[in-house]
Amino acid sequence: MNIIEPRVLKGFRDFPPAAEIRRRALIERIEASFRSFGFAPIDTPALEYAEILLGKGGGETEKQVYRFTDNGGRDVALRFDLTVPFARFIAAHRAEITLPFKRYHIAKVWRGENTQRGRYREFTQCDVDIVGSNSPASDFEILLVMRETFKAIGAGDVAIRLNHRGLFNRFLATLGLLDKSVDILRLVDKSAKIGRNAVVEQLSGVAGDKAEKILQFIEAKGGFEDVLARLIELSGGPSPESERLADIRTYMLQHAAAADSAGGACILDPSITRGLDYYTGIVYETFLNDMPEIGSICSGGRYDNLASLYSKESVSGVGTSIGLDRLIAALEALGRLEQKTSYARIAVVCLKESDAGAYQAIAGCFRNAGLACEVFFTREKLAKQCMSAEKKGMEWLIIPPEDSPLRGKLVLRNLATRENSAPLSMEEAVSRLKAALEV
Repeated sequence: MNIIEPRVLKGFRDFPPAAEIRRRALIERIEASFRSFGFAPIDTPALEYAEILLGKGGGETEKQVYRFTDNGGRDVALRFDLTVPFARFIAAHRAEITLPFKRYHIAKVWRGENTQRGRYREFTQCDVDIVGSNSPASDFEILLVMRETFKAIGAGDVAIRLNHRGLFNRFLATLGLLDKSVDILRLVDKSAKIGRNAVVEQLSGVAGDKAEKILQFIEAKGGFEDVLARLIELSGGPSPESERLADIRTYMLQHAAAADSAGGACILDPSITRGLDYYTGIVYETFLNDMPEIGSICSGGRYDNLASLYSKESVSGVGTSIGLDRLIAALEALGRLEQKTSYARIAVVCLKESDAGAYQAIAGCFRNAGLACEVFFTREKLAKQCMSAEKKGMEWLIIPPEDSPLRGKLVLRNLATRENSAPLSMEEAVSRLKAALEV
C-alpha cells in the first residue's frame, strides 16, 4: 500500500488547537475594537476573475498572485489582499449601501512571495475601511482605530508612521520627476529593507542627480510640525495635501487633550509611501516599539480612485490592514499571548464510564451559566485526569459523587493549589466558579 506523505506546501500552515485558540482570541478582540467604532462585517469570494484583481495591483504584486485557468476556461486568481475585492464589492452593491460605508473584513489572502518570519504565502488580514467620505476626519478615524485596537489587544507601545502620497508627488513635480513617481515611490518604500546606500544607487538610476534631493525629502526629521514645515518648503509651499496633514495633527492634539493622554506615537515620516499604486493620499504604517525589526504590522491609506476601476462613479476610500500572522509572531516572541489548548477552563472528571450522560448533564449546568466545560470520557486515576486538565490550560476540576453524580454534592479541585472544596450544591458550585473565573 502506498502511503501519501502528509506534507504542507511551503508558506502554508496547519493550526493545532493551541495556535488556533490564540489566533481566534486575537481576532475576537480586534473585531470588538472595529465594531466599537461602528464598522460592519462583510465577506467576499477567495477566488475572483483575474482582471478584477489585477486591474490595478501593479508591480511586484502581480508577480505574486496565484493565477490559473479553471475547468470552465476562466482566467481566475486568488485574492492577494482584501482592498481590491472590496472595491469590486462597492461597485457591485452600490445601490444597497449608504455612504459613508464603514466595513471590516477579516479573512485569508494568498501571495506567492518569499517566506520569512511572520510572512507566509497564505495569511490573514484584518481590514477596516471607510468609503464615501473624503474628509480628513475619516483619515483620522482610521488612525485612531489602529491606535485603539493595538491598545485593546495588549500589543504594548506602537508607533504609527504616516505620510501623504499626494504631497510626495507634488514634491516630485517640482523636480520634474512626476512621470517617474511610481518607480520612485516603490524604491522609497523598500528603503527600510535594502538600506540607504542601495536606495541612493537605485534612485540615481531613475532620478539622476536629483536623487540627493529626494533623500532630503524622505529623511526630514523632527517633531510633526517641524517635519511638515520642511516638507512644505521642499514641495513648493502650502497645498491641499499639507493642509490635510495639518488638520490630522490638529485632531490628534484635540483627541489627546480630551482623552487626557499623549495621543499615542503618531509620527510624520516622509519615507512612508506604501508600494501599491492605488494609494493617493494619506498612508500609514504601524510598528511595535518593542520589536521594530519585524517590520510593519498594520498599514494602509487613502485610495480615492480604486472603486472607479469597476464603476463610472468615483468613491473615495481610506482604510488600513493588520497583518495578523506577523502580529502573532511578534506577540509570541514578546510573550504576550496566552498558551491554551482548550477554551474550557473547567472539566468534569470521569469516575464511571457508564455515567457519561450524568456527567454531561452536570457540565450543561455550568455551560448554561456561561462557563465552557469539558467532560472526560475515560475512567483513569484522578491524578492523571488532573495532569490532562493542566496540559489543556484548565484551572478547575469538578468531582461528582461516584455513586449518584446527579443527586449528591460536587467537589471543586483548584488545579493550581491542588486543594479541594467542601462538598457543594450545584448552585453553590456554579456561583463559586463564576466568581473564581470572573465570569
